[in-house]
Amino acid sequence: MSKDRSLEWVEYTRVNAEVTGAKERLVTELGLSIFINGRHFATATITPMMEKEFIIGHLFGQGIIENIADIESITVKDNIAEVTLSKIEDKAKWSPEIHPDFKVSREDIFDGVSAILKSKIYAETEAIHSAGLFKRGAEPICIAEDVGRHNALDKVIGYALINKIDFRNTFATSTGRMVSDMVSKICRANIPVVATKTAVTKLGVEIGERCGLTIIGFVRDIGMKITTDTDVRIITERGMKIYTNPNRILR
Repeated sequence: MSKDRSLEWVEYTRVNAEVTGAKERLVTELGLSIFINGRHFATATITPMMEKEFIIGHLFGQGIIENIADIESITVKDNIAEVTLSKIEDKAKWSPEIHPDFKVSREDIFDGVSAILKSKIYAETEAIHSAGLFKRGAEPICIAEDVGRHNALDKVIGYALINKIDFRNTFATSTGRMVSDMVSKICRANIPVVATKTAVTKLGVEIGERCGLTIIGFVRDIGMKITTDTDVRIITERGMKIYTNPNRILR
């Protein structure tokens, strides 16, 4: 799918001091139905870009595939994805192999989170999540966007699988909360460190502890804009909260 379908123009009525007609671009959504070996597996609502990366990352995160070699073919047409697998994996076979010696600097964490916040789509619409995968030095491997935080992470993981990236020497960042299923996907990929600009959950922390994952929340850099229901706050002091395995983060 070469055509960019992630944004479309809509007309609306602007009401402030006056009532006027206007138009703007909004993020689109696609109900993508995934069929595996001819049988319906799932229908996911995604932003229509990086569809194949999403499918591969999603199947990996769900324990359906072990690696890219399990996929014989993927065909995406309109809202239908046909996937042919050579085998289907059993989730119970998976065990974490997170690299115990991987370390990354605080500066890399700040830079990695800042990188995914530079989304042009978010700047225009404020309706998108971003996720990224980075090498040491905050060198980007892939940054992906989607209406769903889970989907954005799936796209990043799928891209890395396609390009045979060694997850054990990377760290991930996300704009979304680190809930249990997000953490489980990261552990399954054996990514040693994940950082988010927002919150984590108790179960997410417990899973991270068991897997040996370093989870960092509330990464806030100077100048970052934090929007709440009632206020917009500009961050004036750097900070982060390291919930698990803090020894991986260098000063």
